[in-house]
Amino acid sequence: MSAFLLVSCTSGGDHGKDAGSSSPAPSSSHTGIGSSETKQTKQVQDALGAVRNGTLVEAGTERVTDGIHTEPSLSEGKSYRLNFTCVGSGSAQVKFTPTIKGAKTTVPCDQSVVEQRIAAPKSLRIDVDGAKGATGVIGWQIDAT
Repeated sequence: MSAFLLVSCTSGGDHGKDAGSSSPAPSSSHTGIGSSETKQTKQVQDALGAVRNGTLVEAGTERVTDGIHTEPSLSEGKSYRLNFTCVGSGSAQVKFTPTIKGAKTTVPCDQSVVEQRIAAPKSLRIDVDGAKGATGVIGWQIDAT
């Protein structure tokens, strides 16, 4: 275990404890893309954590190229707050099925948080797909309000 800590400290540079808690030593052997993706995922999680409000229903992160495709278990008529954020380049398009009037449909990959408040329909599917050429990590968080 002390070898792990030694490797984590030396590979984490000036981030010391964060490097040890967020990724094991083998991540230092990943390509720049893997390291970048790990950093972007942490940025997404931090941004969403900063706006958490209410009871967490569902949350996650995905590569922008993979998109988000989820059918959360929501209670019909109950109010929810959906937050999306993306770190990378380009943007992603949000699609709600059934369509939710007035829903914001674009999430820029600039780490800003896009919030959508909804009254849940009987069932809901959320699909978020990256625009052509978009890269990075996108995350979502659904809170019951």
